Amino acid sequence: MWPLGHAAIAYLLYTFWMRSRTNQPPTAIPVAFLLLGSQFPDLVDKPLAWYLGVLPTGRTLAHSLLVLVPLCLLVAAFTARYDRPEYGTAFGLGALSHVLVDALPVLWGGTEPNHLLWPLLSVEPYESGAPSIIDLFVSSLGEPFFLAEFVLAALAFVAWRHDGYPGLELVADVLSWPARESDRSSR
Repeated sequence: MWPLGHAAIAYLLYTFWMRSRTNQPPTAIPVAFLLLGSQFPDLVDKPLAWYLGVLPTGRTLAHSLLVLVPLCLLVAAFTARYDRPEYGTAFGLGALSHVLVDALPVLWGGTEPNHLLWPLLSVEPYESGAPSIIDLFVSSLGEPFFLAEFVLAALAFVAWRHDGYPGLELVADVLSWPARESDRSSR
């Protein structure tokens, strides 16, 4: 799955969880942790496999539940220590949804989900080196799973809009940061 699909599924799960638990929409900082978690496995594994060659594939170390579950528990404990358990929950939901969704193609005859228990279960290393992003994109174009990502993204966008665009204010703050600094220094 591509980053957009992982973010969409994570957001849909998180907003559903928040609404069913508190009847409130998600808030900005937990959404940032959620999005980080939803991309985390690929942010770790892809560079280590594709560019540094230290992992056999782009779905191993951070895609393994043997690594990811303890990491999520550690993040949850750390954020709870600072009285922000919702941050750890959001990160964990994003990260775990990522690896579980990556395992879905096994349902229609795709690759084995061995990455979920790597290194206890072996994964097939790349035969001719790491794939290029363009090759992956072109090979994905005809796949129903790839096309479903756009439907999920549209649903997530509708939910995000309904929730009041949580997290957008963080982006606006970051984008206006240099302007805020110059405003302060001119006073």
